[in-house]
Formats: sequence, C-alpha cells, structure tokens
Amino acid sequence: MKASMTGRNGIPKMRNHAWTIVAVGAFCSACTAMVALALAISPPSRAAGTAASGAPSSGSSTNSNHEPAGLKDAKASDCFACHAIDHKVVGPAYDEVAKRYAGQGDAAVDKLAKKVIEGGSGDWGSVAMTPHADLGEARARTIVEWILSLKPSGVSSAAAKPAAAGPSGKTYTYKTPDGTGVKLDFAVFLPGQQEKVSDEVFTGYEQFNAYCNRCHGDDAVGGAYAAPDLRHSLSGGMTYQQFIDTAMAGREAKGMPSWAGFFTPEQIRDIYEYVKARSVGLVPAGRPPSGQD
Repeated sequence: MKASMTGRNGIPKMRNHAWTIVAVGAFCSACTAMVALALAISPPSRAAGTAASGAPSSGSSTNSNHEPAGLKDAKASDCFACHAIDHKVVGPAYDEVAKRYAGQGDAAVDKLAKKVIEGGSGDWGSVAMTPHADLGEARARTIVEWILSLKPSGVSSAAAKPAAAGPSGKTYTYKTPDGTGVKLDFAVFLPGQQEKVSDEVFTGYEQFNAYCNRCHGDDAVGGAYAAPDLRHSLSGGMTYQQFIDTAMAGREAKGMPSWAGFFTPEQIRDIYEYVKARSVGLVPAGRPPSGQD
C-alpha cells in the first residue's frame, strides 16, 4: 500500500521533494532580480533628489549628522515643497525671510513660529501658507531659528533666480499640426525626435492622469466638480507661477486640496509642461510616445 502523498487538509507533503524547494527558491530569486532590474533602469525624473527642490543635499551620512536641527525638521516636514533657500517657489526664499527679520530676536521667532503653525497670508503676498499644527511650537521655533540664522546674499533672491523661469532659460520654437508657430520655455520633445515627448512631459502626463484627472479630467480635458479645463486656463494667460501657487496652496473654498508635501516643485513643473503642451496643441490626448517606447 502506497503512503499518502498529502497531509492534513490536503496539503502536499514536502518530505521527499527537496528539489521543489530549490526550484521555488530559484524562481523567487529570479523574480526579485527582475524587479530590481526594472527599478534600476527606470528613467530619471527631474523630481529625483531633494536638493533639486531647494533643500540642500545631506550628502553622506556623516555630513547629515552635522545638519542643524531646524534644517532636519524642515526637510522632514513639507517646507521645501513651497520654499527654497535662495529663490522664491510659492512662498518667499528663506534667505529673504532672514534678511527681513534680521536683528529682531525672539520677537521675530515668536511671530514666525506662530505663522508656521497657524498658516495664513498677507506678509508675503496673497497665497496662503497651509497650517502646520502637527509640528508643535518647539519644532516650529527650531525651524524658524534655523531660517533666521541664514546669511542673506547681496543679490535679491527673486532677481537672481525667478521661479517662473523655465529650468533651462532657453526658448524652444515648434509648429503645431495646423502650422501655427509657438514658443515655449521648455523642450516638449526629445532632441531631433518631435514624435517623442521629453522625459519631463511624459512624467507630467503620468502624474496628471494618476492624480489631477480625478477633478480635471483625463488628458486635461476638464472634468467633474466644476474643475476647470486647465488647457483653457493656460491659454487664457495663467502663468507657471500662478499654476504652482494654486497647486501647492490649493483652493479650499472650491474644494481643491493643497498638494504641498505630496508633489515636489519639480513634479508640478512636469505637470505644467504636459498641460501647457496640450494647451498649444503639440501633444494630443492619450499616452504620448516617449523615450521609454
């Protein structure tokens, strides 16, 4: 009589099947290697790296141990989604804040820590800063003290590096399918390949159709909840600065959330470039051909 090949609940016995374990292990190792390879060859995004957002790079683990506590707390929060040290993003450059409040001591720390916690607008424009009650007074003060410790440069940050300027400072001229000439401050297509969009535009397409489409419609054609067709907004004169201000601050009265802390400024720039290219007719609806194809 043959011994049963199954144990309790019909589960196969593995006693005499060591080769099965080896085969399964080899298969899992192969799967792990394939996933690792896919991650390794993923195309780089302009959003990669914190330093690109205006936050100084930590560098090696040894250097990160010497970072001021305020800088560490600012990086751990969403501060660098809307601010940079040396140029305006949505909110003012930190060195401009240090310059304005230089020499005011604890009074400035008290005022700014309260503003960080409660949010609000008025001191630097009409775009409201989102509240950060979760930071608590101690961490808010630590961040503010680090900001005020910065040494302002002799040149105005806004003049030195305006946030609304294109990343490269170049101008690109294209013709739409109907023959209309358009000039943009970013490259829509890969060099010498007008049929394939740039990595930034493609990343913008992916981000938009993963998140923004819920209210603004697939491929930026307008959508539900009375959210505007962003192609029309940009064609009507909305600037990049207005675009990123709105994205990062949100519009609470209209039900639009703040995307600060979720998207980096670089990712918002990618989304802007995609929508802008759609608005001028250079990129049609649907998945655009890219360097990944």
